[in-house]
Amino acid sequence: MEISIKGKHVDVGVSLRSHAEDNLNANVKKYFDRALDATVIFSREARLFRADISVHVGRDMLMQGSASADDAYAAFDGALARIAKQLRRYKSRLRSHKPRNPEDLTPAQYAIIAPETEDEAAPEEGQPAIIAEMSHEIATLTVGEAVMRMDLANSPVMMFRNRAHGGLNLVYRRDDGNVGWIDPSNGK
Repeated sequence: MEISIKGKHVDVGVSLRSHAEDNLNANVKKYFDRALDATVIFSREARLFRADISVHVGRDMLMQGSASADDAYAAFDGALARIAKQLRRYKSRLRSHKPRNPEDLTPAQYAIIAPETEDEAAPEEGQPAIIAEMSHEIATLTVGEAVMRMDLANSPVMMFRNRAHGGLNLVYRRDDGNVGWIDPSNGK
């Protein structure tokens, strides 16, 4: 993270600069590993010092905090406390909206099909919308391999080409926890 420390009518010494850099780095990295940049501006207002901090956390995320105190260090610490509070709240919001386990994520695979012409009527009230799954290559597998892939993908159903005879088959997870297998070629 790039840190810019400036002073308006205030001389920012080496000690204040290192205090600001060290504390800002520590507080921001606690919540976000890859913050873009930060700017700290020290200024003087009558007898008080003012510290303005802005931290660019992400592409559209800018955190700002400011504080005034008799001492420049105290003003910086007050502004940094406000930034840390904002970072903590934003990080907890991000965490609460994301699933905890990446394996629980299922990619968006469905799209609602719009009527092709204006003459086609929309679904009647209470009727389900027609959805279509995106194109997917059907693998040639044994039944056991298909069940294993279905379990690994945490999917309720898996269509595959049966390695034994080349026909399309389907395995699915039943409500009772067992696996069902549909082999239309055996019904000849």
